[in-house]
Amino acid sequence: MKNYTYDELAVGQSGGLQKTVTAKDVLLFAAVSGDTNPAHLDPDYAEQTMFKGVIVHGMFSAGLISAVLGTRFPGPGTIYLGQDLQFKRPVHMGDTLDVQLTVASKRDDKKIVTFDCVVTNQDGQKVVTGTSTIIAPSISVEHELLVLGEVEAPAAPNARFAELLK
Repeated sequence: MKNYTYDELAVGQSGGLQKTVTAKDVLLFAAVSGDTNPAHLDPDYAEQTMFKGVIVHGMFSAGLISAVLGTRFPGPGTIYLGQDLQFKRPVHMGDTLDVQLTVASKRDDKKIVTFDCVVTNQDGQKVVTGTSTIIAPSISVEHELLVLGEVEAPAAPNARFAELLK
């Protein structure tokens, strides 16, 4: 992976990624974050909510924004300063999320860059919007893409969620 330095970034420039969310992703996120809210893990409970089914953690989508910043745009050397997000609609397992970050402004004195962030689903609907503020890398870095390999998900919390893993 190769980064973009502050000097290589221009207002209006964009970068991003796409990710299809799986039940395994939801289980792993719940295990790592400790957020075991039944709206994310219990289909029987979730069907009784306003969403009428299991929804993906909002911060999972925010994590994808972080993944873009740290690995793709601007990439290695990026220092995260802040994030302001609005969650517009729920994300469901099986949704394909398109994360796009666009340079909104640059502050030359401290090499601070603000990005407009938009996450849309496969239907083009905005699910998350907001801004990210970072200190951009000052030197060019190329680094081998780190691949972690497969990670075992914890056991499904109930039989209905286990069906989602198939």
